[in-house]
Amino acid sequence: MIQTRPTGANRLVQFLTLGAISISLCACSDTPDASTSPSAAIDDDLAWLSVAELQTRFADDSLTSQMLVASLIERIERLDDAGPTLNAVIAVNPDALSIAQKLDQERAQGQTRGPLHGIPVLLKANIDTGDRVPTSAGSLALSEHIANDDARLVADLRAAGLVILGKTNLSEWANFRSTESVSGWSSVGGQTRNPHVIDRNACGSSSGSAAAVAAGFAPLAVGTETDGSIVCPSGVNGIVGIKPTLGLVSRDGIIPIAVSQDTAGPMARDVASAAALLAVLAQPDPADPAADDHPGARNYAAPAQSPTTAGKRIGIWRGYYGSDGLPRVTAIVDRTAAALRDLGADVIDPIDLTLPDGIGDAEYQVLLIEFRAGLNAYLANTTLGADRNTLDALIAWNEANAAATMPWFGQEIFIASAEAADAGSPEHQVAIANSGVAMRAALDRLFDELSLDAVIAPTNGPAWPIDSVQGDRFSLSSSRLAAVSGWPSITLPAGAVRGLPIGISIIGRRHSEPLLIGIAAELEAGSDAYRRPEFVPTLEP
Repeated sequence: MIQTRPTGANRLVQFLTLGAISISLCACSDTPDASTSPSAAIDDDLAWLSVAELQTRFADDSLTSQMLVASLIERIERLDDAGPTLNAVIAVNPDALSIAQKLDQERAQGQTRGPLHGIPVLLKANIDTGDRVPTSAGSLALSEHIANDDARLVADLRAAGLVILGKTNLSEWANFRSTESVSGWSSVGGQTRNPHVIDRNACGSSSGSAAAVAAGFAPLAVGTETDGSIVCPSGVNGIVGIKPTLGLVSRDGIIPIAVSQDTAGPMARDVASAAALLAVLAQPDPADPAADDHPGARNYAAPAQSPTTAGKRIGIWRGYYGSDGLPRVTAIVDRTAAALRDLGADVIDPIDLTLPDGIGDAEYQVLLIEFRAGLNAYLANTTLGADRNTLDALIAWNEANAAATMPWFGQEIFIASAEAADAGSPEHQVAIANSGVAMRAALDRLFDELSLDAVIAPTNGPAWPIDSVQGDRFSLSSSRLAAVSGWPSITLPAGAVRGLPIGISIIGRRHSEPLLIGIAAELEAGSDAYRRPEFVPTLEP
């Protein structure tokens, strides 16, 4: 495997051309003086604290944001750049310590911006930041691309007092370059590895965001999803991920695949932390065409005043891709159904849901058509040269740099998108009717006929071995329901197979995130499924 990312401080030299940077030594005037910078040798237990626990430590003055950021940067260098070499983080923000110091000063003056004040967050590397960290989508073609300004969601994060710690690795171009791709591999960041078993895949495309949270590199991360790219890596890495209702989170400043399905969403180790991040991300964006029915201000992180699950009608979907092929996953679904009954839910098991004919092919056509239009529009607003400012130009650039950009797989999807019909064409409209419209109609009919509040299905099968020859080997997926319909889903740890985490997805109607979060929180409270990764090298003899 080609490793294009150097380790430690040298990584920032390559990607940011900033000169020598370290935690305790820096000549930059905007970095805290070394005499006041905390030691990096802080107890690793900090890596596992929830947002609520971190805020308690901030409040009793036993911890500062600056101390936490320094500890996490040291942990990234020790475990991501060296040690197990997870390759989860592409770049650390060189301004993270100074941002944390400023937020600590605000707190000391009695000023806090909200419940996430001073909390570090990692962003997937396809999300624009108007700082010194590139937005590369994992591609060498964009390795020096500095965005003009923050994505709308990033501006919201900064306003809420979060520290942008850095950017995470991903499946290159969000896994939309080749039909033979390896999830978690990018020509900028190399291969992201699963912290539970190092030679296993972290799924994608938000591979680095999930692996980083699971490994304790940050309490929070933001991923993006078109179909499965938040929930699958969250499930495989044993954390919580929320794929919001389409349009709930602004898509401004995110390198796109398809406006019909793209969304960003929170990732964390516990439900409450993920919900707190969603409360910041879920801001109306008048420029987003999918935000017409945005619910506006809502505290997704508020604790339920009464049991959420009791009396709810919840269906168990047994017809997901790969169903009946993994009996140990089926047993985890059975235990989840039993837990829901114990919480007072009316469980309908199984529900009769057959996906509309041809929906997979129709979805793919929508993505191919919308990718070219969306990507060209995004690239037109960058300072990239003519050799990289359209999809056609990127195809040529990749061919000219194939040894570095395409050592294991090609760009069949790029080429197919370049040859696809135009956005708004009759072909596009037919594909939309046979994908999103058909899926919403099927789900509406199901929910109405059975009076359902939510549907449960396994998120993932056990993580598969990383294989640069044969590529990904997905054994199970249920993401299409929420992805194609635009409805929300939340995944949380529900069990494991030989130490490999298995997640359960809870899917609901548009803008039902508070209900789904409440159900997930109650399942989490009664479960011991969450496990810290042990960085096992392999399960093979």
